[in-house]
Order: sequence, then structure tokens, then C-alpha cells
Amino acid sequence: MEPIVLTDKTIQPDDNFIYTIIGEKQIYWQQIIQHLHDHYTDITEVWRFYNDGKCWLFRTLRKKKTIFWLGVIKDTFRITFYLGDKAQPLIEDSTITDEVKNKFRDAKPSKFGRAVSITIANSLDVEDVKTLIDVKLKLK
Repeated sequence: MEPIVLTDKTIQPDDNFIYTIIGEKQIYWQQIIQHLHDHYTDITEVWRFYNDGKCWLFRTLRKKKTIFWLGVIKDTFRITFYLGDKAQPLIEDSTITDEVKNKFRDAKPSKFGRAVSITIANSLDVEDVKTLIDVKLKLK
């Protein structure tokens, strides 16, 4: 896995700074955020520096529920969802790519759920992320 690049605690990330790092993947970032705001209310976006990982992470929430975590890596970004067992039938019945379905099946359960990470490379990855957002927000 590529390392996260936002490691300077003194530099608070903003969209313009992020876009200089992710380059042409900016459009994918915008599509994902737009999907959130077009389909859901009460969405909060938070940048925070985490001392345990020594990097900035972007966290999206609906009310108090974390939707996903996002880390910026060179030329792109990686989104991680934590999904419980209740997500399995929704994922299996969805249009998510087999690669992501296999990541979910193979992930080891933790107290947060199963971690599914997607490094954004193309529009198929964006569609998988949008579907996982929808799955996550259907779960109670």
C-alpha cells in the first residue's frame, strides 16, 4: 500500500492543496463528495491529524456515524469503509465489482467491522465507493 502523504501536522489540508497532490483524480474526489451531498442530509466532513498514524485523514459522517475514512496518497486517494456482517447481503446483491466483494469477504472482522479499502484509479472505483456509501447508510 502506498503511504499517506499528509504527514505535516502544521499544514491543515484544504481542497486546493489536496488537488495539487491528487492531480487528475480531483474529478473523482468531487464526484464522491457530490454524491454524498446530493443523496443524504446531515453530512459532515472533518480533517483531523491522527498522532497514531502521524497523518491527516478525512472523515465523513452522517450525524455521529462514520461513513468512510479517506487518506491522500501520491497522485490519488484511498477510501476505507468499516462494514459489519449486516452489510454482507447488501454487498453481495449490489453492482459492486467482484474485486471489492472479495475484499469484504476476505477481510478479518474487528470491533469496527470489516475494513474495505479502495484506492481510486478510475470511474469504476468511484461507482464502488458510491454503492458502499449507500450500503453503509442503509444499515442501522
